[in-house]
Amino acid sequence: MEPNSQLDALLDQSGMSRAGLASRINRLGDRAGTTLRYDHTAVARWLKGQRPRGRVPELICEVLGGKLGRTLTLGDIGMGVPTTARTYGLPTGPSEAGDGGEALLGRFVERAASLWRSDQVHDDWPGPSLLTGAAAVAPVWEWENPPQDRDVSHDGGVTVTEADVTVLYTARGHYEHLYRNAGGVATRARVVGFLNAEVAPLLRGSYDDGTGRELFRAAGSLAAISGICAYDADAQGLAQRYFHQALRLGKASGDLRFGGYVVALLVNQALFLGDARHAIACAEAVLRTAGPQASPALTTDLYAMQATAYARLGDRRGAHTCMRGAEAYSERIRPEEEPEETGYVQPGLVEVRLAEALLLLGELEAATRYAREAARAPAHVRGRVNRLATLTDVALLAGEPEQAAVTAAEMVGTARGIESQRLRGRMRRVRRALVRHPGASAAEAAKLIEDSLSVPF
Repeated sequence: MEPNSQLDALLDQSGMSRAGLASRINRLGDRAGTTLRYDHTAVARWLKGQRPRGRVPELICEVLGGKLGRTLTLGDIGMGVPTTARTYGLPTGPSEAGDGGEALLGRFVERAASLWRSDQVHDDWPGPSLLTGAAAVAPVWEWENPPQDRDVSHDGGVTVTEADVTVLYTARGHYEHLYRNAGGVATRARVVGFLNAEVAPLLRGSYDDGTGRELFRAAGSLAAISGICAYDADAQGLAQRYFHQALRLGKASGDLRFGGYVVALLVNQALFLGDARHAIACAEAVLRTAGPQASPALTTDLYAMQATAYARLGDRRGAHTCMRGAEAYSERIRPEEEPEETGYVQPGLVEVRLAEALLLLGELEAATRYAREAARAPAHVRGRVNRLATLTDVALLAGEPEQAAVTAAEMVGTARGIESQRLRGRMRRVRRALVRHPGASAAEAAKLIEDSLSVPF
């Protein structure tokens, strides 16, 4: 009996609990004059592949379809024509977050593929709610703890070759470039479409353990890009889910460096969401687990983000300790020895992160020095916008509204053409700061930002 990944995905999208689905099914039965006594354990059996009797599948379609605002068929909920079971080489293994230890790697692949398909079809759906508490921590804990995947080989459809894996890496580079220059709003649908059309069939194909690990590594890198785009589009629950998928794929690949990179994405998201303690804990998990295998670039960024987290907590000593760690590791970076994903740690990134941490601590002179150094370093478009925003903040706090206005105008020009909710949010914060300062130059810069933000996308 094959797990019903389609029903699992729809239940996840609806935000409904297993008990909630069962109670709604029972109520519909009562209205039709049929006594039903389903509970959460019955739904758990359906998720494992059991098909309920009578009209219950139709009732499931009605309940979930009503919650999601669309018509669902029996095929949509995985209760139409039975699919051919697939077998994976992994006899035991860690679960996907929320699966209570029941899922094998095969179930994870099927559910991920189902979610990619659903995300492509319903691209206007805002995404699931953010996981919090233990549910948010579980994927990181599972990544850093045994058991490991002993064999990821699979016997399925198309035979996967090294050339197929190379195509996935090439696609990742393409989509990252597109994201950096056009923004996550414009890029996300393309990445999701590629995951659904190209990556899912390969994961269901035939490959030995060695090729399989390379395949999972490449698939994980694309899932991570999709998460980055969702984050940039401010679909935070969706971004978190893609990061968790990428982390599970990374564990299957056996590449600790890549898994550490994905956890760093979760650290960055936690900082944005204001959860400094979760950011610190996730960063420490990477430094503890990857150890000497962690790349200098990634270690540099992890220490820099921890510095910001400690600064938000008012822990000056912790922040400065991490700042020193970031600067020490930044001197060890050798770009030619780094994995492709850590290419985002460009010259000036550490400086702008430290400038932001120092601003939180009220250390304006040091923050100004770092912000100016960051702005002088070359950067891609997105990085340039963020650095100019920080430099504008510094100038305003230093009592230099005219200089801040000049920098803000450059920021607006640089951001032109990028569809990014995250950059819009940053520009809104800069505008609010400019409005609080007197003078024509600050007012003109604030109006320039307002005009730029008035253009929808």
